[in-house]
Amino acid sequence: MKTHNGGARLAALVLSLTGLSLAAAPAAAGPMTRIETDPVTTAAGQVAGTRLASGVKAYLGVPYAKPPTQDLRWKPPQPIRWDGVWNADRKGAECIQVLRPHDINHYFGEEATSEDCLYMNVWTPAGAKPGDKLPVVVFIYGGGGTIGSSGMANYDGEAMARRGAIFVNFNYRVGLLGYLAHPALSAEQGGHSGNYGYLDQNAALKWIRDNIAAFGGDADKVALSGQSFGAGSVAAQIFSPLSKGLFRGAMLSSACNYTGDIAPLSAGEQVGLELQKRLGAADLAAMRNVPADKILAQQTENQVGASVQGIRAPAVIDGYFFTAQKAQVLADRLGSDVPIIASSNGDDIDAGRSPLVAARTVAAFQEAARKMYGADAEAFLKLYPVKSDAEVPAVAHQAATEAGFLQSSRTCAQQQAKFNRSATYVDLFTRKHPYASGVTFADQNPATVGAYHTADVPYWLDTLDKYNSLRPTRVWTDYDRKLTDQMSGALIALAATGSPSTPAMAWPAWTEKEPKYLRFGDAVTVDTMAAKRMDWLAAHPAAGVGLPAPSARPRD
Repeated sequence: MKTHNGGARLAALVLSLTGLSLAAAPAAAGPMTRIETDPVTTAAGQVAGTRLASGVKAYLGVPYAKPPTQDLRWKPPQPIRWDGVWNADRKGAECIQVLRPHDINHYFGEEATSEDCLYMNVWTPAGAKPGDKLPVVVFIYGGGGTIGSSGMANYDGEAMARRGAIFVNFNYRVGLLGYLAHPALSAEQGGHSGNYGYLDQNAALKWIRDNIAAFGGDADKVALSGQSFGAGSVAAQIFSPLSKGLFRGAMLSSACNYTGDIAPLSAGEQVGLELQKRLGAADLAAMRNVPADKILAQQTENQVGASVQGIRAPAVIDGYFFTAQKAQVLADRLGSDVPIIASSNGDDIDAGRSPLVAARTVAAFQEAARKMYGADAEAFLKLYPVKSDAEVPAVAHQAATEAGFLQSSRTCAQQQAKFNRSATYVDLFTRKHPYASGVTFADQNPATVGAYHTADVPYWLDTLDKYNSLRPTRVWTDYDRKLTDQMSGALIALAATGSPSTPAMAWPAWTEKEPKYLRFGDAVTVDTMAAKRMDWLAAHPAAGVGLPAPSARPRD
């Protein structure tokens, strides 16, 4: 029988060549054994996974498209097939990107990086079998569109599978290799180019539709979720005609993005021509021969300690993945009409970039307001009054949140109510992680960080303990476990029923008359949006005076 990706055979060869014994080899993350019922037959070929110590079945590093290398660089993902059995025993390489310092919050161990990266991971409950019609949760990582990996431990799916769901994540191309348009590419590809990362995501969703039943899942019970750029990716799939019918619900964390213009194809093609110039490449064939690290060196990057002022490839209206601006898609009802969770955090990017939050005194708060709102500052200060310095931090955060991601969640809810039939469920996560005493990170201060961008992810995905996998960083409490039960349970319920409400946690849908949302803080409460204040903020966007540059810390 033919096998592929034979990790054990390769390890044995390395050991024999180096003279090491098998006992000297690094141990895997927990005992794994073969699955008695494997292989699973998919449309591409047969797959064999591993059974984890928990009993969960893991199929790691399953290819969902051909490697996008050589002539397939900057092409839509191509179907793949193989003979024999694919040994899905380890996660695939992350798509090529800058690597992470080891002293940041989101470092979970070194990962291989490569252009050959279009792989997915599938975790199923121990007894899952074809015909079970289990709910399926799919997660898309963030990272500003230039970093991120499905191999990161905080995106692991074992715990969600133990809860009775099938969990899937996957890699998609990022940066210039993921989104570059170019006139020669458009000519080659029938008048469109770019958006390859989004097309990778669409290909993965189609793979799930065609194959998940073989793993015990139900293609009609798929919840698509994502965080940060991953949330933007979820929105992209909602607005693309290529993804209609591929999921029944969506969760968008930090932030919900139903507005904003997408660049025209011509603008993306200009970026492609600029890259060609910078590379000194004569033509498209020459660009495809350039080593990937040379392309990466031309890419704008300000995360994980990098500081490169280069070029960035935008998403484009290519007439293929994106056929119209979001407003038109909504008006013409061309997108996916599915229930959504619009989620964000209390100390998210919006709070971090607001000059109001930097204020520590009444005078500083009022000065920031005048710079931001000019002649309208007095009206703002009446909506957000502060009488003492002690009141400033809470009021500043409230204003920043209501003008930022919570406003984005509200906008999505309003657009859903106006153009779609499906409900919107809104939440604000304000629980601060309980940090271990003395722990330090290069990219955040545990004493002041609050409910930071991505802080909610381990609660949604039940990966709290991954944050202690390399060193003790958190001291999780019983309440954190309970909150995880509620949040991960809601995400699974969205897949199973189309609503995140569960017997353990009722979640009211947002309506214009009753703009309710859940606050995931030190308790779970039902709050009401301050519609009057948020209406004023929406009508008076801040001038942006004094806004700091985007943070250099990871956004995934």
